[in-house]
Amino acid sequence: MNIQVRERPEAAASTGIKTAIADCDIHPARATKDELHPYLAKRWHSHLETFGVHAYQGMMEGPPYPKAQPNASRRDAYPPEGGPQGSSLSFMQKQHLDPNNVALGVLNPLNTGQGIRNQDLAGAICSAINDWQIEKWTSKDLRLKGSVVVANEDGVSAAAEIRKRAGDTNFVQVLLLSRNVEPLGQRRYWPIYEAAQEAGLPIGVHAFGFGGNPITASGWPSYYIEEMVGHSQCQQTALASLVLEGVFERFPRLKMVMVEAGFGWAPSLAWRLDKVFARLHAEVPHLKRKPSEYIRDHIWWTTQPVEDPESRDHLFQTIEWIGWDRLLFATDYPHWDYDEPSRVLPAGVSDANRQAFYLDNAKQLYGVA
Repeated sequence: MNIQVRERPEAAASTGIKTAIADCDIHPARATKDELHPYLAKRWHSHLETFGVHAYQGMMEGPPYPKAQPNASRRDAYPPEGGPQGSSLSFMQKQHLDPNNVALGVLNPLNTGQGIRNQDLAGAICSAINDWQIEKWTSKDLRLKGSVVVANEDGVSAAAEIRKRAGDTNFVQVLLLSRNVEPLGQRRYWPIYEAAQEAGLPIGVHAFGFGGNPITASGWPSYYIEEMVGHSQCQQTALASLVLEGVFERFPRLKMVMVEAGFGWAPSLAWRLDKVFARLHAEVPHLKRKPSEYIRDHIWWTTQPVEDPESRDHLFQTIEWIGWDRLLFATDYPHWDYDEPSRVLPAGVSDANRQAFYLDNAKQLYGVA
């Protein structure tokens, strides 16, 4: 896959080692297909050997758009010792963490078992992924923090996994995906929110997943580019559901992060929700405030992929509506659409906003000193 990346002519000077950053979307990978076996009960070894890897990966990947898995990541990110991109801590340190002065890196594992229809298997793989994050990553580099991966379609099991990890400083958030069997505001997911609020953990809602539904409201698209654009549509659907179903009324201390779907759509979604809410409030009397107020108070946004309007003023206006304190810098390392830290923010950003954008917002949200 040949990707043409346009550089911003107004990009600021290289961040280099001068500015410490938080990267709130790093994707660790497993070096081998058997790497989870030490963390899985023996029954699952034979199960996976009998029914194959697709029993738990195919459900995640959705329809077969022309994106081969190796090409989803940077071709310069293959570890010298072998294995897929993102599978080597030492090479991640050399290529990304050290040269970019990453002071905090949030791991968001994918292909983890989320969305599997066999809920027992889903729960086992998710718990194994969490143990694997500690053993291979967070215990070996204290800059890295994990995300609690849960069997998202089994609220009871997911809540139990969150409570199991509560208080463990290896983890800073719970990880969900945007494409599920039902929109995320539905009550089948509420045990997850209750446990996350109880544990004081934000919930990251990452693009992707596969609940069996098209990524668009009008059916299955033809191309991978449509799926990429569709991630923001899925996030909008998820966020509207969370707000209108009353999740933030029921769980007033819950914090959520919209991951890897941009943020330029946030103001227009909030404006439309507020306008319709003014006329249809009687249908959702459990909401005590305008939808935009819930969004402002409960939602953070990772930056990658940053929208790139021709006028930087349009980007700044969008950020001013969202709030500089609600943005979390992310690179999406090692994926092909990685955002280079030095080229994300154009010139003209104050030192205070730049510091908040790159580091302080994440440290405050995740409670990392």
